[in-house]
Amino acid sequence: MSIAASERLPSYALFAALLACAGLPIYIHAPKFYVDEYGVSLTALGAVLFGLRLLDVVQDPLLGRLSERLRDRRGIAVGLGCAVIALGMLGLFAVPPMTGPVVWFGIMLTIVFSAFSFLTICFYAQGVAKADRMVGQGHLRLARWRETGALLGVCVASVAPVALGMWTGAPFTGFAVGFAVLAVGAAMAMRGEWVSAGVPIGTGFGTVLRDPLARRLLFIALLNAAPVAVSSTLFLFYVESALGAPGFEGPLLLLFFLSAAGAAPVWGLLAERFGTKRVLLAAMILAIFAFGGALFLGVGDQWWFALVCVASGAAMGADLTLLPALFATRMGQIAPSAAEGFGLWSFVSKFTLALAAAILLPSLEGAGYVSGAQAPPPEKAVDLLRLLYAGVPCVLKLAAIFLLWRTTLDRTRHE
Repeated sequence: MSIAASERLPSYALFAALLACAGLPIYIHAPKFYVDEYGVSLTALGAVLFGLRLLDVVQDPLLGRLSERLRDRRGIAVGLGCAVIALGMLGLFAVPPMTGPVVWFGIMLTIVFSAFSFLTICFYAQGVAKADRMVGQGHLRLARWRETGALLGVCVASVAPVALGMWTGAPFTGFAVGFAVLAVGAAMAMRGEWVSAGVPIGTGFGTVLRDPLARRLLFIALLNAAPVAVSSTLFLFYVESALGAPGFEGPLLLLFFLSAAGAAPVWGLLAERFGTKRVLLAAMILAIFAFGGALFLGVGDQWWFALVCVASGAAMGADLTLLPALFATRMGQIAPSAAEGFGLWSFVSKFTLALAAAILLPSLEGAGYVSGAQAPPPEKAVDLLRLLYAGVPCVLKLAAIFLLWRTTLDRTRHE
């Protein structure tokens, strides 16, 4: 039996895939699905998504505290959380709205995101305790398996509706049913891992927020996640209108996320050899070159955009692997239970996605952009779409690079 199998790391990869299917892909598919299927305006969807993040200001820290309170019964709590998130996903995509589409969209997303937050907090908190018991650089090794599984989950979730659409007239129903099956499988695979033995007692949010390095890492995460949020929210619109390549969305999304999944373990190995900070900075610079190239693409340039997908996807693999590993290591030093810390981390990660939707979607609609319209959108709307998709991430990445460069980490492990 391999070391990874004996440590049950594949189970962590599968559970991470479940969470990933309920995270980023929802921002890719759900807005466009409700626009095309029910005629909901982009502004209304952006307002709902942002409102849900305001709820998270209160909810996520409380869910972190709830996870800590349930530390002795975490297995049961996680099982219930998996059932809730599966039901929410079925309601979002497989059940016709039982009230106004906007209201139904908000209710179902509240269910999905609340369960997602709770499960994410429990999962990462357990991961900190797990990694501390592993031989060698446990946090990086666990992060490689966990984030590679997450990226593979994103790959499947991002292209599943497109692929299912080739064989069925209800692709999103199939996606929701498949997600429910995955939820059952992931919960079964992690049985026995949700133990309180070795998981320290929580220290509260104050311990995390008072620590300068933890605060700095949370702020870097906010800046660094924002480009992914921007590009994910606008990806389908960019391919459809800026590139004039409807039908290429699925293959390009798959290429993007496969590049991220393939690169994630490589970034982890490089970080173990050359230092996490150096490798993460290199990946951020690669992302700027990739998004910068997308600024100059137009109709018919989908093959050039494929190269952008490979480079930006590879860079995202580092973002999703190395930065959580840094934060988890710090939590192991100052707040070993990590539940409260990852409650804050979960909020930061989701807030960027909602903020992107709340600002970008209404801006496009205000410029005259209409998704799926027969007539092409106004040129000024396409120019704005291109600038938001490619230009804004470059600026945000530059800010994240500067902040990380000025951050002092443990030189023996991360510099």
